[in-house]
Amino acid sequence: QVQLVESGGGSVQSGGSLRLSCAASGVTDNTNCMGWFRQAPGKRREGVAHIDSDGVTRYTDSVKGRFTASQDSAQNTLYLQMNSLKPEDTAMYYCTAGFYVGDYCTYMYWGQGTQVTVSS
Repeated sequence: QVQLVESGGGSVQSGGSLRLSCAASGVTDNTNCMGWFRQAPGKRREGVAHIDSDGVTRYTDSVKGRFTASQDSAQNTLYLQMNSLKPEDTAMYYCTAGFYVGDYCTYMYWGQGTQVTVSS
């Protein structure tokens, strides 16, 4: 069974940086895509970054140029480096993993989340 545990959240001032980590266990070769989502109070959960097993990444427009997703396959760990943080980045951040069905990643597994708070 796949388990995902996030860490690295916290409180920073606007312009600051944080690095989120997601330790994955139980991952098989069928789990070929991972990502980060976030959810702010009163808002829908949104995709932030996606990375597939080949290391190809995609980002939502609001974080392009500021966030970088990466993975350490040997350690089964996913990272999200967040720079130039803004108050609107404040949210609970979730790590997720899944597998491709056609051209789309079907996210099946979710972590418990880590809180990121950015003050102005």
